[in-house]
Amino acid sequence: MTATQSNLAGLSRYIFRAPRWYASVTLALVFAGITGIVAFDSAYPLDDAWRGVFFIGLPTIVASILTAPVDNALGGRMTSNSASLLALLGELVLIVVLLAAGLSSILLGFSQEFVLDALIVGLATIFALRLFVILAVSQRKLRSMLPASIQTIAAAALLFIYSGTLTYLQVGGPILKAFFARPDHTPLQLQDSIYPFDFVLLGIICAVHAAAVIGFVRIIDWPWRSSLGVSVLDFIQGFLGHLAGYSQELEEFFVDLGEEAVVPVSVLSVRRPNGEEKARFVLPMIHPGPMGDIGGGNLPVRLAETADGLSFAPHATAGHDFNLVTKHEVGTVCQTVEDAVDTIEYTDTATKGLQVTEGEAKLTGQAIGDDALLVNTYAPGCADDIDFSVGLTAVSKAQSSGLDDVILADAHNCNDGLDGGDIGHIVPGSERSFDLIGAAESIGDRLSQRDQGQLRVGTAWSETEWEPADGIGPLGIRVAVFEVEDHRTAYILCDGNNMDPGLRERILGALDGVDRAEVMTSDTHIVNTVDAENQIGSGIPEGELVGLIQSLVARAVDDLEAVEAGMATERAEVTVFGNDRTETLASTANAMVPMATGLAAAFLLAVLSVSALLFVVAENFPA
Repeated sequence: MTATQSNLAGLSRYIFRAPRWYASVTLALVFAGITGIVAFDSAYPLDDAWRGVFFIGLPTIVASILTAPVDNALGGRMTSNSASLLALLGELVLIVVLLAAGLSSILLGFSQEFVLDALIVGLATIFALRLFVILAVSQRKLRSMLPASIQTIAAAALLFIYSGTLTYLQVGGPILKAFFARPDHTPLQLQDSIYPFDFVLLGIICAVHAAAVIGFVRIIDWPWRSSLGVSVLDFIQGFLGHLAGYSQELEEFFVDLGEEAVVPVSVLSVRRPNGEEKARFVLPMIHPGPMGDIGGGNLPVRLAETADGLSFAPHATAGHDFNLVTKHEVGTVCQTVEDAVDTIEYTDTATKGLQVTEGEAKLTGQAIGDDALLVNTYAPGCADDIDFSVGLTAVSKAQSSGLDDVILADAHNCNDGLDGGDIGHIVPGSERSFDLIGAAESIGDRLSQRDQGQLRVGTAWSETEWEPADGIGPLGIRVAVFEVEDHRTAYILCDGNNMDPGLRERILGALDGVDRAEVMTSDTHIVNTVDAENQIGSGIPEGELVGLIQSLVARAVDDLEAVEAGMATERAEVTVFGNDRTETLASTANAMVPMATGLAAAFLLAVLSVSALLFVVAENFPA
């Protein structure tokens, strides 16, 4: 992950789940009641509160009830919870507008007409706010104006009835006027203040606000369409649908972004002499993202489900450009794994574990027959993803001394979060990339010259009691101990996304019964549905984690037995995000945030100016 991508991931802090509809409705009634007590001046505060609930809260209740059904009937996806929260926000906007207008009229000596004009602008603002939200999260059709207008229409209807506006129209008999002209039933001084043309003016101002919202949406969407060929609204709606669990449109958005790629898929299979698979290390050179179970986010679990033995799926040398676009692509990877397993030639010998350090890179691994298993870390230095091309170059260097298939895993075990301009992405041409390439060449030379002995392997694993919210995925913690001539090397895999700095060293320092070890994470993005920073160690007690790993290593040592192992590599044709597409998406989104903020302020100023001009023009019309 680059710094630009980390900034995009940091935007996840603005994502939240809407509260239950009844919580929003309750708050709306409470705010309306408090506003009534402040705004009205009768002898009974409870009577004032009731009037506030009626005149301010009732349109909110109507909007809470009707918005979702009307929107869904028109092809939208607004939920009751979201509709109620949106109605509550509209009520708060109206309260703020009325309080500001009332205070201004007191301080500056404005007339009652100024407050009523502000009320009209406030009702139009509610419509604009609701239209923007529905366009962003539910549907992009102009028919979204219908559900967006419900709260404004409900408030305007009350204003029409309790201002006695019907009497100006000279229509209807006594029954009609009894129900739709009730100025004597309100404490507000509305009679002789509201005229029929005010409702025409409200419609005109709402049209101005709607035009501004549509123009604003199209302007902020233009950079996405011009650079990526997709709409930001598709991304927002797909993302919210993914969080709510009712839509796979986010994957459809990523499909439109993606491009075809050919990626190596390497497999190390360990089996007992009777042919039963004991463990399987799988390393497709793709990135397990982007988040949750979207694309390849839950790749380690899918690989585990297809393995006969205990599955180990460490992080490969690939970044977010190699995210799979859909879960369907994971099936292609799994099939390639099975194709590779069918071609494996097994051996029962291996070298002792070895570690080579070059600059900041530390490579731990061992040869198994003519193949090699290697794990790289930059700890205690902080690092994130290793670029695809850097990993391929390092593998080629390791093979240059005569090794055949090489699995090069990125331990992905030390990072200090998303803060700062450099979060440790290993890119071509960097000092760290040459450290890794040099270490790979060095360890390849040394392993190819080492004697081999009988290989024994023991495994252990625990699902753990922790949840993805704690930073641990469903595969928990897995340990494999490789023993050659009483020399033991432990490979520890935690199903999570990176580790807090120093945790890896404390784990290794606490281990007994092994001569060499390395800790890895799978980089599963199932732990990053919303929180972009959810590393192992930040949400669980460190002592409990270290103690569990100690016990698992001891169990793996007790499980040691003679085995045979082998590797094979096949290539899979999959659709991934594509070269620089993630960076383009991230940079476009990051640039859009400040641009949209300034643009929104400009649009708001323009709309208010036009509204004020309309009021000035309206003064020339007879009441």
